Amino acid sequence: MEANLNAIMHCGYFDHGVCRSCTRMGEPYGAQLDAKLLHAHDLLAAWPEAEWLPPMVSRPEAFRNKAKMVVGGTADAPTLGILDDTQHGVDLTCCGILTPGLRSALEPTKSFISLARIAPYDVPTRRGELKHVLLTESADGELMLRFVLRSTEALGRMQKHLPSLLAALPQLAVVTANLLPEHKAVLEGEEEIWLSGSETLAMRLGTSVLHLRPASFFQTNTEIAKGLYLQARDWIDQAGANAILDLYCGVGGFALHIAAPGRRVHGIELSAPAVESARLSAAEAGLTDVTFSVGDATALVAAELPDAIIVNPPRRGLGDQLCQTLQASGAQTIIYSSCNAVTLAKDLAAMPAYTPTAIRLFDMFPQTDHYEVMVLLTRRTDA
Repeated sequence: MEANLNAIMHCGYFDHGVCRSCTRMGEPYGAQLDAKLLHAHDLLAAWPEAEWLPPMVSRPEAFRNKAKMVVGGTADAPTLGILDDTQHGVDLTCCGILTPGLRSALEPTKSFISLARIAPYDVPTRRGELKHVLLTESADGELMLRFVLRSTEALGRMQKHLPSLLAALPQLAVVTANLLPEHKAVLEGEEEIWLSGSETLAMRLGTSVLHLRPASFFQTNTEIAKGLYLQARDWIDQAGANAILDLYCGVGGFALHIAAPGRRVHGIELSAPAVESARLSAAEAGLTDVTFSVGDATALVAAELPDAIIVNPPRRGLGDQLCQTLQASGAQTIIYSSCNAVTLAKDLAAMPAYTPTAIRLFDMFPQTDHYEVMVLLTRRTDA
């Protein structure tokens, strides 16, 4: 993807101090990219021999495939956005980093909230029902819509008026209610109630289709996510790996993209619903050599390791135990995909048997300081 490095995105919410989530809003896109590259180079300076590939750039705006909106206001006039300093709702339905498909769904969603008389949750008084609206858009333009509620009080009215919402938003593929009875600063609870549509949102990425369940993790930038998966495939092909372990595999993005005839891939993920989704995708694609299991990646033992491993941990990184396991393994290749270059650098230092040979930055989050970085690690011949 080509991007205009001189492009400057302007946002009225940011300019008026209403929302400052996009900390680099108003800066030229090229300057944002340079700052991220400098940050990553500084953190990974201990490996000067590694080849830095050209960064994968993003659209500077309208790139975000998820809208995680706090609900405020009243049932007659709900807001979807964030909370201000007094813990009251600020409406951000015209947020420019959201895809057009997400933005166009927000006003009909607000109308449905009013029609079904769902009282927004008021944080200061701890009264009301609707806490969050969570929207995800697939690459094909279909939507998953989740209403995070304090209780089941509004479910009857929601089901009664659901046909009007489906008529206003025919692209809705999945509609659910999530229950979060506790008063705490999290987005969702553990119980999901199906209201309409399929069990999963199909996320088509080229020839691969990932199935996202309501609580599934998927990267916020669809095009950059696809770039991550394709880069991993290229590196696995170059390494000639035929047995690959995919740790923190989620719904199977990496595993499905690196699949090839004669190549065995096994993914491990702690979330049982994510593993179920990954298995569904593999079955639909006829990939009998791509398998998945529920398990804790940090509990891996060296005997389980094949000739190549992909790791995609959360922000906290791999941790000492898994680094020691990988360090002691005989795997020839490790691909480390990281959303936190600070913990990435720490983990790389804990695995001196491996040399970073190639590094690439992926700009998953324009208008912020955040980015993804992927490193190709090769086992030293003297290790």
